[in-house]
Amino acid sequence: MDQSSNPPMHLCHVNRLTIFVNRTYTLIHSIALSFLLYYRASFFFSFHDTKTPILPWLLVFAAELLLSFEWLLTQAFRWRPVSRTVFPERLPEDDKLPAVDVFICTADPEKEPPVLVMNTVISAMALDYPPEKLHVYLSDDGGADVTLNGMREAWRFAKWWIPFCKRYKIKCRSPKAYFSAAKDEGEDGNYGGSDFIQERQTVKEKYEVFEEIIREYTRHGDTGSSKRRDHSALIEVIQKNSSDDAFEVTEAKNMPLLVYVSREKRPSHAHHFKAGALNALLRVSSVISNSPFILGLDCDMYCNDPSSARQAMCFHLDPKLSPSLAFVQFPQKFHNTSKNDIYDRQLRSIFSVLWQGFDGLQGPGMCGTGYYIKRLSLYGSPLNKEDHKDPIELRQSFGLSNEFIKSLLGNYKANAKMAQIAETQQLASCTYEDGTKWGEEAGFLYASVAEDFFTGFAGLHCKGWDSVYCDPPRPQFLGSCTTNLNDLLVLATRSSSGGLDVAISKYCPLIYGPPKMSFLESMCYAYLAIFPICDFFSLWCFATIPQLCLLNGITLYPQVSNSYFLIFYFVFLSSVSRHLYEVLMTRASLQEWINEQRIWMMRAITSCFYGSLDAFMKKIGMREASFFLTNKVDDIEQLKRYNMGVFDFQTSTLFLAPMASLVILNMASFCVGIVRVIFLGELEKMFIQVFISFYVVVMNYPIIEGMLIRKDSGRIPTSITLLSALSSIIFYILGSIIFM
Repeated sequence: MDQSSNPPMHLCHVNRLTIFVNRTYTLIHSIALSFLLYYRASFFFSFHDTKTPILPWLLVFAAELLLSFEWLLTQAFRWRPVSRTVFPERLPEDDKLPAVDVFICTADPEKEPPVLVMNTVISAMALDYPPEKLHVYLSDDGGADVTLNGMREAWRFAKWWIPFCKRYKIKCRSPKAYFSAAKDEGEDGNYGGSDFIQERQTVKEKYEVFEEIIREYTRHGDTGSSKRRDHSALIEVIQKNSSDDAFEVTEAKNMPLLVYVSREKRPSHAHHFKAGALNALLRVSSVISNSPFILGLDCDMYCNDPSSARQAMCFHLDPKLSPSLAFVQFPQKFHNTSKNDIYDRQLRSIFSVLWQGFDGLQGPGMCGTGYYIKRLSLYGSPLNKEDHKDPIELRQSFGLSNEFIKSLLGNYKANAKMAQIAETQQLASCTYEDGTKWGEEAGFLYASVAEDFFTGFAGLHCKGWDSVYCDPPRPQFLGSCTTNLNDLLVLATRSSSGGLDVAISKYCPLIYGPPKMSFLESMCYAYLAIFPICDFFSLWCFATIPQLCLLNGITLYPQVSNSYFLIFYFVFLSSVSRHLYEVLMTRASLQEWINEQRIWMMRAITSCFYGSLDAFMKKIGMREASFFLTNKVDDIEQLKRYNMGVFDFQTSTLFLAPMASLVILNMASFCVGIVRVIFLGELEKMFIQVFISFYVVVMNYPIIEGMLIRKDSGRIPTSITLLSALSSIIFYILGSIIFM
């Protein structure tokens, strides 16, 4: 039958009303911004006497220009948002489905608990996919015995867990999440039968034993702390052993392949962090399973719905999409976000707004987890179907392994025999990539610590590949979000640095992108790359310059009676109203709007600043690239405060001092502004500056509470408060000298 006559496996929905609203808003807001910037620029061409110094006016003008430019870039996301529906029931029979390799990365069992990692591994093994076509690889960059032993135990427990899930159609495939749920979900099969209740209890008991064994390994085993940067390669295919009973041996026949990979690491060789680990997995898996598609998962991102592979195949097997489709991206969602979500970890703006707009262009960027990618797309330009089939040329690009070159040529059937396992030692060595194009043109790219962003941009979309975004009603993957301010700011610093790595390189999206992709797609990537420097400079200016001028009686904004006052009023109201509209349209609350505003300010002042500084220091060779893992171990007291909606300020002075200093400065500015309004009658000319100080103070009330009201261990230490107050005084004195 002609495949084109078959019902579609997916549909793309274009909301024309949303597009009309977005484009109309863009036009109106652009006109208002033009008037605002004209007002600022006219200052430099006016010849009438003015008491306003040029430096503060210039700084505020620059901040407004940067924010306007950043806003303009974000309109590309809103140009053509789409949503998608899939029909997995229309897929071909199981024997015609392509194979899938699952890549999971872990690096430190002290920060990424082995129980959590093994639950992710087990959930991946339990995907609703033909077991003979599913292969799960765990990269252990720490080379820890704890992780290897955990993999062996995971294999043993999975032989009970996988049949149980398939027999009763359990949707959540993480045993920890399933057994710790307050109550069973109604859609997870029939819970009324005695057979189910008995088997569930049996499997639960086996899971408790499994969990205790893993914890025992963690307490007394080798966590690899002494050899994380210095250990040999170790690859092991996890298989049944002689101690397995008859039931386990029978069930093992229907088990996916499970492989432990610890690449070689030496202090004298660059290991390129997660990108290097993924490239090692890419090579090792090519001579063991060589599946045409790969699922990338973070070690804490378990499978919450077993159908994700089939949903992804609805796109990958579409003959109209498949030739140019590189990957299908699912959103990142988290199981442990609190109701209040004070740290904005639901990532609503990214996955409910930006990525849908990204999808309406050439497709979303790669998010580092929850993506199904075509293996061929990661091999770069040298692998064209018509050209570059010369084995000598392939060795120059991909290394000297004959078995790997065979896998590239397509005339090689991979398997897990001992000969291939021996070959993987070479493929996972720290010297294998020397003199090749790995990390430059092939595999996951190395020029940024944000390997997902950079690979999606320069390695895929700029080479003509497309992507799609799939956001089904039930989250396909659930992870563990950061539940304290320190981990949030560390993670944001790393992502800021990674984006700017690209922005200040030859791969700057606005220069490198347009010849190779649509200009709107380039604008999306440009925003993701340069927002840190735009945000930190603009927020620092808006949180200090108007306030210092208010303290010194200097006017920076038009008076209330001036017609341009309405322009500033409209731009502010338009911006916050638009944000509130998107929050409410994505079924979030007013409190979430406040949380997003607050966290944006905190990140801009700290993480965006330090991330930008880090990127520029790496650029000029003052420091090496670094990759900080976020801590996945829960602190009970911090978790309690998070669930109560209370900020935990147990973080570095480098993060706390800037935030506290600026809040103190704005508090002082607001108080002085009120005095000026009441006693000097300066409401008309100082209204906007008083309002800015008021807005900053209100939005950052938790910082004031942490400094002056709270007494618990999560408060801002008195020493930080005093240091911040002193910094504010010094800042005021210096500002007064410079501006007067």
